[in-house]
Amino acid sequence: MVADCETLKIEKSGAVDWVTFNRPDALNSLNTALVDELLDYFGGLYFDRDVRVVVLRGAGRAFCAGLDLKESGRRRNTGSSSPSGPAAGLDSQRRISEIVMRMRRCPQPIISLVHGPACGGGFAIALASDVRIAGSSARMNAAFIRIGLSACDIGVSYFLPRLVGVSVASELMLTGRFINAERAQRVGLVSEVVPDDRLADAARPYIEEMLSTSPLGLRLTKECLNMSIDAPSLEAAIAMEDRNQILCSQTNDVREGMRAFLEKRTPVYTNS
Repeated sequence: MVADCETLKIEKSGAVDWVTFNRPDALNSLNTALVDELLDYFGGLYFDRDVRVVVLRGAGRAFCAGLDLKESGRRRNTGSSSPSGPAAGLDSQRRISEIVMRMRRCPQPIISLVHGPACGGGFAIALASDVRIAGSSARMNAAFIRIGLSACDIGVSYFLPRLVGVSVASELMLTGRFINAERAQRVGLVSEVVPDDRLADAARPYIEEMLSTSPLGLRLTKECLNMSIDAPSLEAAIAMEDRNQILCSQTNDVREGMRAFLEKRTPVYTNS
């Protein structure tokens, strides 16, 4: 089933949503419509128990080239009557940064298939995903610093050093230079690199393995990983882990998982 959106193409395949940025003529840059639809989509996932995995990708030649500067320029040049000043600017900024907040808040693992440019906001969206697979054409950068802004934007200063370390993050953010697919794999930014036309195929083993887990176990694993990154102590991380294991142990699915393991068969989970 394909959902009807202006800038997002959402194809539902069982428990998987294949979500495509669908502005290929603009390199899938983030205009107002795309920002709104991403906010609506990720906001709706929190209580959605039917969707278990999300795959993000871009139509055409790019994953996402960042903010649509042409749209922003048109608004300025036409003397838009929309509110201006710091307060209005902060509201606009928060609408974009809220995308990555909702991505991390939603319980579904997100796999990004990155090809071509993933710049600025597109880079941030890739970083906020749980798993990244790069096409051989992928080129990513913190583009903000190249247009007079700070490179610390939309969560990049949070995600990037946690993924690649402070030294590489500093290099990329202070210069705005691009990192290609091969180097991204070497520094741990992406899990693997494949030809662009094999990105969807490369994602399928990850999807299959995620779907072979119990629904609650998968959701709580993403949540606990998020919390443990910033846990103030080992004790705090273990307290979250202990809570998750006890929650899972009370389900029918854990009993099914153990039976299936002993019987050497694929478990049939019912999310109960």
